[in-house]
Amino acid sequence: MMKQITFIGTGYVGLVSGAGISDFGHKVVCADIDDKKIDALQNGEIPIYEPGLKEIVDRNVNAGRLSFTSDVDGAIQAAEVIFIAVGTPQSDNGEADLSAVKAVAKTIGRNLNGYKIVCTKSTVPIGTGEMVRSIIDGENTTENQFDYVSNPEFLREGSAVKDFLWPDRVVIGTETEKAFDILKDVYRPLYINETPMIHTNVKTAEMIKYASNAFLALKISYINEIANLCEAVDADVHIVAKTMGIDGRISPKFLHPGPGYGGSCFPKDTHALATIAEKEGSPLKTIEAAIVTNDSQKVRMVNKLRTLTGGFKGKTIAVLGLAFKPQTDDVRESASVTMLEFLTEEGANVNAYDPIAAENMKQKFPNVTYVPSWEEAVSNADGMVIMTEWNEFRGLNLDTLKSLMKTPTVLDTRNILSPTALKKAGFMFDNVGRPNGSKTL
Repeated sequence: MMKQITFIGTGYVGLVSGAGISDFGHKVVCADIDDKKIDALQNGEIPIYEPGLKEIVDRNVNAGRLSFTSDVDGAIQAAEVIFIAVGTPQSDNGEADLSAVKAVAKTIGRNLNGYKIVCTKSTVPIGTGEMVRSIIDGENTTENQFDYVSNPEFLREGSAVKDFLWPDRVVIGTETEKAFDILKDVYRPLYINETPMIHTNVKTAEMIKYASNAFLALKISYINEIANLCEAVDADVHIVAKTMGIDGRISPKFLHPGPGYGGSCFPKDTHALATIAEKEGSPLKTIEAAIVTNDSQKVRMVNKLRTLTGGFKGKTIAVLGLAFKPQTDDVRESASVTMLEFLTEEGANVNAYDPIAAENMKQKFPNVTYVPSWEEAVSNADGMVIMTEWNEFRGLNLDTLKSLMKTPTVLDTRNILSPTALKKAGFMFDNVGRPNGSKTL
């Protein structure tokens, strides 16, 4: 049965989830206090780069199922189910900043005009549900009731639309059967397709989200440390990782060595979970170690490039890839940020290229030279580093690359170029966890 649903927050989670639920046949309003963002969305402009998102938004706007508004109060009053999808960035002390969640909870409390489901999709610390309920109760001057639900998202940037429409599982944390049945109805198309619906309490649902992200971050840090050890003992981490991944208990996912994880989720979620655990007197030593390892891995890439080039001062360095991963324009906590910090501080002239993310990085590093192609980036360069594994970098013509560079020096932090081919072409190069000239599977 079609429901009237409101999403508060039109960022990454709110926009993808709102569009996805409207695609299930519900009538969805995405509300935001940012008038400029709403105006852009009403004009058909998508504020983030995400493959397939514009198509699903346009389809449901044209069908009359999806709309955008800055009238948050009205959107709450019109809704049967309200999703909180605002940002929860990391604060200075490592905890999640819940100021936006608190503000939304107050607004919901002031606008309760009938029974509603209040559902948090933002990633929030364990115990946030109790806080949200308390804030809404404190603002609610009516007899109207509500049920609270924790419904965490598990979207990967670059494949978020697919992840929403074909998820591995849907987690519904609530204390009442009524709320579970309503949320199950919201997700009925997935339920019919036998997508697992995990019914649990609110705190368990909140924990599932943090535990999942932290484990994936831990897996990345682990394989990066193995890669570093492989370098020391002359082993090939790609063969190690692939063979590990054949074991069904381990799986090959996230066993990809590189310059360290980034993005909007893993860095802040690991910090937030570690901070919560410390407060509760149950520290997560493995997660704390993953955070330290990730930070040091990013600096390790800088040291590798510095060794290859003999220092940065006065050198021209080409940086290929700025986003923290391909198929996104997100540069938050990207390993490229660390690389650019050191390069610019140590006096390098930096030419940077990314097919999507240059404008976002320009806000952080306005003095870097951003160019429209990898060829222009490497022209007359003393060194080049690949930071993001965009497909166009996988097929770099090494003869062309060498002819354009002043000095044929390459650091491949994503291991997408053949060491054998680089060696044969006469490059001085380094990578992550692979002996020079090793065979690849």
